[in-house]
Amino acid sequence: MSFGINWIEAWWWPYLFILLIGWLPTDMWRVLGVILSGGIDENSQMLIFVRAVATSLVAAVIAKLILFPAGSLAITPVELRIFAAVSGFAVFNFVGKRVFAGILTAETTLIGGAWYLGVF
Repeated sequence: MSFGINWIEAWWWPYLFILLIGWLPTDMWRVLGVILSGGIDENSQMLIFVRAVATSLVAAVIAKLILFPAGSLAITPVELRIFAAVSGFAVFNFVGKRVFAGILTAETTLIGGAWYLGVF
């Protein structure tokens, strides 16, 4: 038997599996990054490069979700997904770069638009 999400037949095992395999390794690198980055200048060329790469990766994931979605998101029209992202970004900028407001607007637009179009 191999180690995996179905390794143990208990209700709590998938949650522990997600914690061990998903969250813990990611969080370990975050903590290590915080510890090792104490003396780095925020305006150094290396940190600017790292920030640019991280931002581009997030943008690529968002673009993939909008243009090539999977699951329930795939049944919504691409125009609605683009409109929801643009409206969320507009509200994000309009209210003083508040992430929660942008996400809430984009999700409300997407869910409301899908409901209006009869997708769900």
